[in-house]
Amino acid sequence: MDTTNIFTVTPMNQSLELEAGKTYTGSIIVANPANATSDFHYKVGISPYSVVGEDYKVDLVATSGRSEITNWIKIENPKGVLKPNETVEVKYTITVPETAPAGGQYAALAVSSDNSTTSGNGLAINNVFEMASIIYAKVAGETVRQGEVTEITTPGFITGMPITTTATITNNGNIHELARIALEVTTPFSSTPVYSTMNEESIASEVIMPETTRLVTKTIDGLSPLGIYEVKETINYIGENTVFTQTVISCPIWFMALVLVTIVAIVVAVIRTIKVRRARRIVF
Repeated sequence: MDTTNIFTVTPMNQSLELEAGKTYTGSIIVANPANATSDFHYKVGISPYSVVGEDYKVDLVATSGRSEITNWIKIENPKGVLKPNETVEVKYTITVPETAPAGGQYAALAVSSDNSTTSGNGLAINNVFEMASIIYAKVAGETVRQGEVTEITTPGFITGMPITTTATITNNGNIHELARIALEVTTPFSSTPVYSTMNEESIASEVIMPETTRLVTKTIDGLSPLGIYEVKETINYIGENTVFTQTVISCPIWFMALVLVTIVAIVVAVIRTIKVRRARRIVF
């Protein structure tokens, strides 16, 4: 399938601060690309948003007390048609009830093709792709911010790039939190980093949903596959910094094989030399 004609949705996520009893408005932009070969009949639906497991598989079906917001959202123009290179602003209204619970509320504004429409030749248009703008909302009130970085792991020996680090982060509170993860790599020969995401612009922020544990994986690539590196990972989470440093030896299999062959060759040469010298002593 030609993915160059896939529609786009922006923004991909939205962070909202809500108060019980108030009304809010917002919007997303849906675009049909200029290289599209047909009109795009779109529809926008509201789905609950949650995650499953430490690898955070997205669930747009299961409902919970954290997805009540799906009942508060009304989309003004949920259906429409976009010609190639056209965009539309899809507006929505959130009416927060007086009884809204404090804490996190999560939903997805899911955009897909409208299967009820047909193309000019009478064939049904079915777009298997669905994109969504995720709403991360916080309802004012009694909130609980509690969580920690429980484990950071970086291997001490690898056989080639990339270097992969993992961090296990828990959130026992009732609102989502952001974990800002920065990586820095130096070598024994220089204190100047050979790899760094320490500057503020490039620090990645990972969303940690309430009452979940997330396994966050980061990769470091672009370094020489043969070397010794000092990898420092810094995680800023709920106002605290957790720092973990690990020395990583990277040695490709081909280099280990070369060293082994060299050692064997040296040993064989030494044995031959000893045998030759012994043979000479016997002759004389």
